[in-house]
This record gives sequence, structure tokens and C-alpha cells, in this order.
Amino acid sequence: ARICPATSLGELTALLDQGLKHRATSSTDMNAESSRSHLLMSLVIRSTNRRTGVETLGKLTLVDLAGSERVDKSGATGSQLKE
Repeated sequence: ARICPATSLGELTALLDQGLKHRATSSTDMNAESSRSHLLMSLVIRSTNRRTGVETLGKLTLVDLAGSERVDKSGATGSQLKE
């Protein structure tokens, strides 16, 4: 796991783009862009109210599990099955 701080929308977008480059996908009969690798991403967002100075902290966790479709219906074969 890596912790990658981002202090702007541009930095966050660059991190997301970097992650997408490492994502493995493949077409199956059930899904045109099926995940072939697991992805877990947690976004921790810290925000400060400029008027009150109150800080709010939130966490969003995104999970993409590889190949969650049924193998017999997906038509996946060979290396597509190695998840």
C-alpha cells in the first residue's frame, strides 16, 4: 500500500491517472471492460471551514474486485482466468 498526499484537484487527478495505467482489464462476454486485478483505494478528505475554522475529515473507500462475473457466463479463458 502507498500513501500519496494530494493538496489540489490537479494532484489528485494525476494520482488517479497513474493508478488507471496500472489497472488490468479485459473484455468478456458479460462486460466490455472487466477488471482483471483487484483495486482498493481510500480517499481521506480534510476540509476546513474558512469562517469557523472547524475541520472536517471524511474517508471514502473504493473497491473493485477482479472478475466478479460468473466464469461460465463470461466466456473468459486462458490468462483471463488468472485473477
